Amino acid sequence: MTDPLTRWREHAGAAVLLDGFHALKHALRFGAEVPVAVTTDRRAALALAEELAGDIRDALDALLTEVADTTYAALVPRPHPTGVAALAVRPSREANLRTLARTPRTAPVVVLDNPRNLGNAGAVIRLAAGFGATGVVTTGTLDPWHPTVVRGGAGLHFATAVERLGVDELPSGPLFALDPEGEDIRGTKLPDDAVLAFGSERSGLSAQLRARADHLLRLPMRPQVSSYNLATSVAMTLYHWSAAHGAHSAP
Repeated sequence: MTDPLTRWREHAGAAVLLDGFHALKHALRFGAEVPVAVTTDRRAALALAEELAGDIRDALDALLTEVADTTYAALVPRPHPTGVAALAVRPSREANLRTLARTPRTAPVVVLDNPRNLGNAGAVIRLAAGFGATGVVTTGTLDPWHPTVVRGGAGLHFATAVERLGVDELPSGPLFALDPEGEDIRGTKLPDDAVLAFGSERSGLSAQLRARADHLLRLPMRPQVSSYNLATSVAMTLYHWSAAHGAHSAP
């Protein structure tokens, strides 16, 4: 059997880095193909699995190989406190595009219009997975599969369809864009096939996306408060959608 470091080198170029126990846990739960996983303390990692994730304990037992601290530190840019790292096969773009295009949808698609902050993008993907959103689409230059985004998403990229598209390539469905000049969201019931668009942290919606929007909505906000964090805005909007539909059901 090939040793784990050789397998790591074989897959590192194209694979997704799963940084930490929780990222690996979620990836396995949602069907990721994981060719190699390492840990600095196999016994501790399996104990953590028994405590928090008994459903994937056996899979981890079969996957994890213990390596020296120095070896682990050389494999990851920022060692995780759990001392666990793995590589996963990225879902094909074609499969994600099919998921995003499939109709009728049972849950919205979240669009981040030209986001700038990698951590915020990861937090949004984590939220979208928790609410059972169909997917998260980014426009602009940010790579939604960047290791920092995956770390922020705790491996939940594998629980929803995550892709980068142009504004003219967005999935079909009524486009609701969050904007301070929009109508109060509390007066609108968001449909399951909604496309929910959020502007960048710094400059808001691009002119191209704003022009495409079917509806502009605003979140309730106290006067003189400038804005919400991007992930907070997405959470409030998805909660508004889910509250009207009674459950967080996966698509």
